[in-house]
Amino acid sequence: MSFALALGLLVLAIWTYLLLGRGLFWRVALPAPAPPPARWPAVVALVPARDEAAVVGEAVSSLLRQTYPGRFSVVLIDDHSGDGTAAVARAAAAASGRPDGLAVIAAAPLPPGWTGKLWALAEGVRALAAQGEPPELLLFTDADIAHHPTNLAELVARLEAERRDLVSLMVRLRCVSPAERFLIPAFVFFFAMLYPFSWSNDPRRAIAAAAGGCVLIRSDAYRRIGGFAAIRAALIDDCALARAVKCGGSIWLGLSRDTRSLRPYPEIADIWRMVARSAYAQLGYSPAILFGAILGLIVTFLTPPALIIVGGAPAWLGGAAWGAMSLAFLPMVRFYGVSSFWALLLPASTMVYLAATIDSARRHWRGKGGEWKGRVQWQSRP
Repeated sequence: MSFALALGLLVLAIWTYLLLGRGLFWRVALPAPAPPPARWPAVVALVPARDEAAVVGEAVSSLLRQTYPGRFSVVLIDDHSGDGTAAVARAAAAASGRPDGLAVIAAAPLPPGWTGKLWALAEGVRALAAQGEPPELLLFTDADIAHHPTNLAELVARLEAERRDLVSLMVRLRCVSPAERFLIPAFVFFFAMLYPFSWSNDPRRAIAAAAGGCVLIRSDAYRRIGGFAAIRAALIDDCALARAVKCGGSIWLGLSRDTRSLRPYPEIADIWRMVARSAYAQLGYSPAILFGAILGLIVTFLTPPALIIVGGAPAWLGGAAWGAMSLAFLPMVRFYGVSSFWALLLPASTMVYLAATIDSARRHWRGKGGEWKGRVQWQSRP
């Protein structure tokens, strides 16, 4: 048997497994509503913000417009912004008619051993504790997330009805520019492949994931895991939090069509930087795992179209694998409302993510790992 033929059989077997196994990760299934609880617990939203003046106003307004039947308020933690983020947030609260619904606190200087976002959130939790009895539920949400009006009520209903300790939404990312259409559906597809939602939501499986833009957690579960101090150095903090909570608790992750990210990615370089910030952290900063990831991406995503050039039986196998790949990717492409043609370009999108992952390792080795808005995260330094 020729090498090309063996490679064709391998990639077709891989994509057959990915289509029929791996938790059917490629399916895009929006969750059915959960029944409302008998009692609506008190919730406080904590919003870490560092130089987010361009988007924080809309994010804060969307939170203050929530049609939540229980007690709800918002705390914004200003992480040493230099662009007037806090003032924009206060103005948005005033314009929404709920100036008392927002509190703004300033984060203390970032100590060694912490990532910036987790430190800011921990500061918010400490501020709540200093005021007395904390709320039953905490909503951790980013300063660039616009929540649809019933989002909080739907999250609380699911948390209570399914007796979860943490529920999270993968919000709809912005997909307008050509770069976003090329790379954003693939980003969510790769995330679901790495962390199949159905497996993460299954208490019998160890895999655990959350999406950091929108996480609702019980206060007692937060205390049980030791708070953010237990994961303070995590760059991929959402999945680290999910793993900690699932160890002794129950979690849920779903997709949202209506709650959305406001952050634009007009150029490929913008998405590249987002991936390069944390990709090597996902690989445990291991050169061996990096090599394995590179090899796996090449074989799984780049080999099928390459085999077509070979001709003969390998070309048929490669074409079948490429078809299976495109079929798996198509639901996510349609979810983001872009042309089905983009499903055929997943190998090209993969090349960008592969290069950004290598660049992530390069940045780490140069002491620039995890850089975000001028701050190099502590644990990424050599």
